[in-house]
Amino acid sequence: MRRVKRQGQGGGGWYPRAWLPVLAVASAPGTAMAQSEWLAPVRIDLMNTGALSLVLAGLTVFATTTSLVYVRERTRWQKREARLAAELEAARSHQERLSILLGADPQVVVSWNGRDAQPVFEGDSGFLGAPGAALALAYGSWAAPADAKRLELATDALKDRGEAFGFTLRSKAGPFIDVEGRPVAGRAVIRFREVTGERAQVMTLRGELERVTADHAALSNLLAGLAHPAWTRDADGRLTWVNAAYARAVEAADAATAVKAGLELLDRAEREAAARARREGGPFAVRAPAVVAGQRRTLDIVELPAVTGFAGFATDMSELEAVRADLQRQMDAHVRTLDRLKTAVAVFDGAQRLLYRNSGFDALWSLEAGFLDGQPTDGEILDRLRAERRLPELGDYRSWKAAAQAAYTATRASEDWWYLPDGRTIHVVASPNPQGGVTYLYDDVTERFTLESRFNALSRTQRETLDSLREGVAVFGSDGRLKLSNPAFSQSWRIPGGDLAASAPHIDEVIRLCRPLFPQDEVWTELHSVVTGVRDAREDYRCRMERRDGTVLDMAAAPLPDGATLISFADVTASVNVERALTDKNEALERVSRLREDFVHHVSYELRSPLTNIIGFAQLLGTETVGALNDKQRDYTSHIVRSSGALLAIINDILDLATIDNGALTLEIQDVDVADTIAQAAAGLHDRLIDSRLELKVEIDPRTGPLRADGKRLRQVLFNLLSNAIGFSSPGQTVSVSATRQGSDIRIGVADQGRGIPAEVKEKVFERFESHSLGSSHRGVGLGLSIVRSIVELHGGHVELDSVPGRGTRVTAIFPAQGLPLSDAAE
Repeated sequence: MRRVKRQGQGGGGWYPRAWLPVLAVASAPGTAMAQSEWLAPVRIDLMNTGALSLVLAGLTVFATTTSLVYVRERTRWQKREARLAAELEAARSHQERLSILLGADPQVVVSWNGRDAQPVFEGDSGFLGAPGAALALAYGSWAAPADAKRLELATDALKDRGEAFGFTLRSKAGPFIDVEGRPVAGRAVIRFREVTGERAQVMTLRGELERVTADHAALSNLLAGLAHPAWTRDADGRLTWVNAAYARAVEAADAATAVKAGLELLDRAEREAAARARREGGPFAVRAPAVVAGQRRTLDIVELPAVTGFAGFATDMSELEAVRADLQRQMDAHVRTLDRLKTAVAVFDGAQRLLYRNSGFDALWSLEAGFLDGQPTDGEILDRLRAERRLPELGDYRSWKAAAQAAYTATRASEDWWYLPDGRTIHVVASPNPQGGVTYLYDDVTERFTLESRFNALSRTQRETLDSLREGVAVFGSDGRLKLSNPAFSQSWRIPGGDLAASAPHIDEVIRLCRPLFPQDEVWTELHSVVTGVRDAREDYRCRMERRDGTVLDMAAAPLPDGATLISFADVTASVNVERALTDKNEALERVSRLREDFVHHVSYELRSPLTNIIGFAQLLGTETVGALNDKQRDYTSHIVRSSGALLAIINDILDLATIDNGALTLEIQDVDVADTIAQAAAGLHDRLIDSRLELKVEIDPRTGPLRADGKRLRQVLFNLLSNAIGFSSPGQTVSVSATRQGSDIRIGVADQGRGIPAEVKEKVFERFESHSLGSSHRGVGLGLSIVRSIVELHGGHVELDSVPGRGTRVTAIFPAQGLPLSDAAE
């Protein structure tokens, strides 16, 4: 029998080859196999008895041997089990120590036994800011996005390809984290450990240094790129760095050149003041002029102490100063504008104190200037106004005052109406200021209210007046629609429906309603163009409409300032009928007047010829050429001559008036000596003056000068005036003749001391054939003064009459010294 050596823990030995299956089963730790199970592989051949005996003998030996081996192996395995239990206990102790050591530091260990295996976590992830160890792999919950992405890629590479990694990052909670991953005994292991101690401080300082370095670089770049000059100095005041704007300001090639040359931006006085501030270790700030790139500018200079020296900065305030000056000018202009406003303006600050008031405020409330200059509060002003009875009379003044001052806490403007005891009405607008306080606007609307009341009353009066008018009135708007009409309009055109303006019909509709009574299209077309504004210019339009019913209307269309058109229809039927009758009568009277004038003219000429003969023969008899006359005959002849002369004068006057009326009288204008003309006229009346025992007094101003007139007609005027004055004078009285120059006129006056002319007669003395003796012996046909006025007016002058009953009469003929133009004189 071959024996094999069995290797195993706890020793070994040589066994027959046939025992190997049995030993394999029996050698298993903790196996207790029955003796019958050992004989399972032995096949018993019952048909071979000899063999069976042999087998039984072998089995007996085998069983004995196996029992001995089993006892020995069981003892050996019990010893081994005790040893393994001791080793297990030692491993457990070791594991506990490792857990204690792992928990002593803030760390988490994660391991995988395969690519798709579940991770095993050891430790606490509280230091990551993600409670629960499992959240350590949720990189996005505690790491920055970039770091989380980096960790995910590294974790995948470790699990797939066994690539180790290790780096340090900062969690969102703040601490630095060491992350290390490597394969260990076929496992992928990642350890997250918080960096503590000096290393954490170093890393914190390093991060702070990087941040400060970045900030310093950014600040340096910012200062270097600024458009305003900036610089630094050492402790001794020497320039150590300047930016490009500083170099440009001092006209240096670059910043290094400006530092090397020590080019200063400020003037000497400012540099000395800055040096004193540096010696004292304090800041320096000033606004001063400086030359920047060859131009004079205004700079705000600030220089502050720094750790290594001093740092300065300059801001160009030139534009700001210009804007501030312009703003000040605008504010001054606004103040002047506000002072010219009638609306009172008062501005109060957040403490309710008066900051500004205009002249309108002083004029409205008439408060003392000293009181207002002391910047009183809003409440003090209201109390003063109430004490002087310049506020509305109210029962609860305190509540009213609180409501008035609520504007200081309001966000929107408010308005109120104050009805003062003196009858004034004040419109008050309180507008909150953005920076605090309130601006009050006080507008005296008393006049506006009065005008509005008057306007409303006037409108009602006009409406009533319009409705009571007998003339039809219609007002059309710029759109051609009826805006206003009175009842007379509807009644005159027989339009039913009452007030047409309520329905506002168009002019086309109104014309359609009116056309049956007056079908003439040309008038309605013209009226339509006036109302609708088809014409180039808005003009008045008038016409007379004779309707079918015999009514005559005067239509007048007038444009109104607001673009509307006023149309009125006046019923002139009665006046037209009267006018026609008067026209017929006037034509008859004119024919009668022409017949009378023709008769007078013809009779005058017919009378002149025999009268001239009578005068001639009377004068011939008076000269006694044909024979001597006795006294009575001589007296008769003299009477005949005088009467004939008077009659001839009357005839000549009638002829002159007829000539003037016909416009056939021609003036012969020349330079006339006024004094000579007066003397000639007086000479013709010398006998009458002597017979009437009157004195003639002539007063001629030396400055009168010549008069451009018709000398013959001027003598006729003076003759008539003197004759009239002599006729109304009593014996012993004086007739005065005067001539003087006033401006460009020459005044010739004739005055008497007679009875004078009553007021009721003054208006008639210049009319023809109006003769008034007024109790005197004067008789006449009433043509003298009429001829005087006609001749004076032909010369371009006029006649004035001054008379006081009982004191006499003065008639003054006023002529223009230069006379009429030749064309007017010829006419």
